[in-house]
Amino acid sequence: MRKSLVALSVLAASLSAATNAADYTDGNIHKNDYKWSQFNLMYAFDELPGESSHDYLEMEFGGRSGIFDLYGYVDIFNLANSPSSDKASAPKMFMKFAPRVSLDALTQTDLSFGPVQELYFATLFNWNGAATTNSDGSVNTDSVNNSFWGLGSDVMVPWLGKVGLNFYGLYDLNKKDWNGYQISTNWFKPFYTLDNGSFVSYQGYIDYQFGVNDDFGALYSSNGGAMFNGIYWHSDRYAVGYGLKAYKDVYGLKDGGLAGKTTGVSHYVSLTYKF
Repeated sequence: MRKSLVALSVLAASLSAATNAADYTDGNIHKNDYKWSQFNLMYAFDELPGESSHDYLEMEFGGRSGIFDLYGYVDIFNLANSPSSDKASAPKMFMKFAPRVSLDALTQTDLSFGPVQELYFATLFNWNGAATTNSDGSVNTDSVNNSFWGLGSDVMVPWLGKVGLNFYGLYDLNKKDWNGYQISTNWFKPFYTLDNGSFVSYQGYIDYQFGVNDDFGALYSSNGGAMFNGIYWHSDRYAVGYGLKAYKDVYGLKDGGLAGKTTGVSHYVSLTYKF
C-alpha cells in the first residue's frame, strides 16, 4: 500500500511557478489542466506489516481537469509469478484512486487564505482486488476495500513549497462502518540541479490514522501511521530513487499483535519511465 511519489516530478515545475494559480474568479477553470502517466519498476525491502520483500510494477497516473484533481496508481505484484515470492499467496493487485474536487474552481471563488492556496472536497479509495467475503459470508480479512472522505488543501510551507494536506474520515466498505480519521500530507522539493538540467529531489509523505476502533486489542491500536522519505534523481524521461519508510502501528494495527510487526522501517528502490 505504498503511496508513490516519483510522479510528483511531473508537477514540480507547474507547482513552483504557479503558487497563486487557485484563483478561478475569471471563470476559466481549465487554465491549470495537465495530465501525466508513467511506469515504476519497484522493489520493497522488509515492507510492513509482515516484513515482506518483493518486486512490483506500478502504473501511475494523474492530472487536473477543471474542478477535478486526480492521483492514482495500480500495483502488480510478483511479476514473474514466483512461488517463492513473499507475495505468492497474496492478492496480485493493489489500486489507489484519489480524486479531489476543487472548491475554488467549483464555486469560481478565491478561497485562499494565509498559506492555504486551494481547498478541495477530498476522497481516497484503496482496493486490492481480493474478494470481500468468504464462502461462509464472513469478511475476508485479506480484502482491502476502504474509502476516505474529507477536506483537502494545498498549503505553502517554508522551503518545501506547495504541500498537499488532507483530513479524512475512514469508511470501511467491507464492514459498512466509519472507523477513525486520517491526516495525509505529501511534498516534493527539488534541491540540487545538475548541469544537464536533471535534478535531485527530496520527496515524501505522512499518513497518520487516529480514533481507530481498538476494541479488538489483539489486532488494533487506536492510532498509527507511516512517513516516507525519498531521494530521487529526475530527468525529463527517467527517474531513479531510494526511499526509507518509517512505521508506527501502521494502518492502526498493533505492533506485535495478530498482524505481526507493524512498527519499524522499510526500504524501496525504483526505476521510472515517464510517458
